[in-house]
Parts: sequence; C-alpha cells; structure tokens
Amino acid sequence: MDKLKKITPIRQPIEVLIVDDSAFMRKAIRQILESDPLIKVIGTARNGEDALEKLKELTPDVVTLDISMPHMDGLTCLRHIMSKTPLPVVMISSLTQEGAQETFRALELGAVDFIPKLSGTISLDIGRQKREIITKVKAAAKAKVNIKTSIKPVSTKPKVFPYRLLRKKTSLSQKVVAIGVSTGGPQTLMKIIPYLPEDLPAAILIVQHMPPNFTRAFAERLNATSAVEIKEAEAGDIVEPGKGYLAPGDYHMTVAKRALGKGAIIRLSKEPSNTLHRPSVDVTMFSVAELYGENTVGVILTGMGSDGAEAMVEVKKRGGKTIAQDEASSIIFGMPKAAIEKGCVDKVVPASKVAEAIVEAVNS
Repeated sequence: MDKLKKITPIRQPIEVLIVDDSAFMRKAIRQILESDPLIKVIGTARNGEDALEKLKELTPDVVTLDISMPHMDGLTCLRHIMSKTPLPVVMISSLTQEGAQETFRALELGAVDFIPKLSGTISLDIGRQKREIITKVKAAAKAKVNIKTSIKPVSTKPKVFPYRLLRKKTSLSQKVVAIGVSTGGPQTLMKIIPYLPEDLPAAILIVQHMPPNFTRAFAERLNATSAVEIKEAEAGDIVEPGKGYLAPGDYHMTVAKRALGKGAIIRLSKEPSNTLHRPSVDVTMFSVAELYGENTVGVILTGMGSDGAEAMVEVKKRGGKTIAQDEASSIIFGMPKAAIEKGCVDKVVPASKVAEAIVEAVNS
C-alpha cells in the first residue's frame, strides 16, 4: 500500500514559507499570496540552507521552493525536508527542458506540485500567475505527502509483469484506455504506466494537467521507464494498441476515425476554449467514449477539481469500464471523489493496483 501521511492545516489562514534566492521573487510571491485572506506568509528564505534553519523555528503548512539557488539548491533542500519533517512543498521552476527534468525529480522526491517561471529565473511578470500560485498553494495545504525518506523511481523497463494478459478476441486491439490526472500525477503515473505490458491490446491516452514544454519531457521520462511506447501526442498520430499518447500542454486531445484505413487518429485543438483546463480530461474522454463505446476504459487519478467526472459517466453509459484511484493513495482526492460520487465507477483501487485493474478491464 502507498504510505502517505495526510497534512491537514489546523490554522486559518494557511501559513507559508517562501524560499527563493531572488529578493524580487520573494517579495512578489509574498504579495501574491497575501492578497488572499486565507493565506499568510510566515517567513522567507534565501536558499536551501536558510530554509532548513527557518524550519527549525517555523511550522508552515506549505513551502514554496525554488530549484536553482546558491549554497543549497531546491532538490537538496527538498530531500532534507522529506526525510526529516515531511510537509507539502510546491516547487518553483524555470520553463526550460533542464527545468522540466529537475521538476520531475522533485515530484519523485515528494513535492506536491510545481509552478513554472514563465519568464526565466527572475520572472518580472510573475503577477500573471497569481491565480495559479494561490490555487496550488491552497491545494497543497490539503495534500498528502510521502513519508518515505526518498522515492526511488523505476529507472529501467520492468522485465517481468505481474499481470497476465488473456488472449481472447481480436476486438481487444480496438480498446482504448483514457487516463485523466492532475495534482500528484507525475509520481502517480510512474507507479502505473511502467507496469503495463508492452503487448497490452489497447492504446493509452493520458491527460495530465501540465503546461507546454513539460509534457514532452514527461512523455520521454515515462517512455524511458515503460515497456509500452509513450510519446507526446501529435496531430495525425495513429491510435495503436500497446502505445501511449500524452496530451501536449495547452492542447485538447481527441480521437477521430481515419479517413483511409481502419482505426483512429489523434486530433489536437485549442477548442473548446471555455474549459478550466487545457488539456481537459472531459474533452478527451468524451471523444474516446463516443468513438469506442464499450471498448473504452476510463481511469481517473489524483487531482483537485472534478475534471473527467462527467466523461466517466458517459463511458459507463456506453458500456465501458471505469476505474478510480482510492482516497488513501491520492495526493489530492478531488477528481476521483467527484467521479465516485456520480456512481459511475466500477472499481476503486490504490495507485499500486491501477495497472492490474487496467489489464483486467482490457481483458474483460
């Protein structure tokens, strides 16, 4: 079972420690957070060493932690925090390929979420991200954090898969697994995708709420550890069994019948433009359910909000199978809870059992 410790803030407002080597960024983030009456900044730190000293005196509900800092960087500081006094940490990272890889390592170490600096190390326009920063800090205060001293990600492709595939009808190759996930998704997907067998007779469509630039790096990270081939989806990709397609940041991913030949292709669009998230789980899963009907397997994992719940109802209505992550292993139980409350979920399992549940659903 996934060992998680729930960190529930007993104070109102939520108390935050800001860690960043830039005085401008510390001041800007403080102003953003304290513009919300439910948040209070109780301290700031210049680097990881300073942060660890402050944590000897302060007991914040959430820490915002920059990655690139002198003396002690964010990853080193995070390791100390998670090994000594685990608490929700939101990383602040640069919007670069290197920044993306460091961010995913931070999530594997136990960080709850991340906020990309859109304009470099010192983002003079950080105010544009006000809503995102406040929302993620509030969500982090309700999150569960891993109590292990470190999280060892799968570093190689598994050689033996514990879940047996049943060779049945050829129609199994027409099945599609649609997975929706948000906060806590990267570390959760690393407990699932690497354990799916390469000959899984179903395609996998993954919607992870994540900004552009990060989705390609994350797809590469998943692919490096998985037997199934995982790629960032591109318009026109043919939907094939045994392959996974991750929706690119800022684009909705849908499926459509091929003009020539059997099967389906991937379509990418910025429409509809009125969704809370882009990519949207609902948009993708509705599309899959409409095209694949009873051959759809819908999966909802950790995340705040309710994206995907309505589409899970549609999957169930059309005869497909539905799976949701349980509360105990969810970093944020919002999305799975919303789907479960609609009465459309066939099976509720911990993250460590989702791969097995997917194989069983595809076999049925």
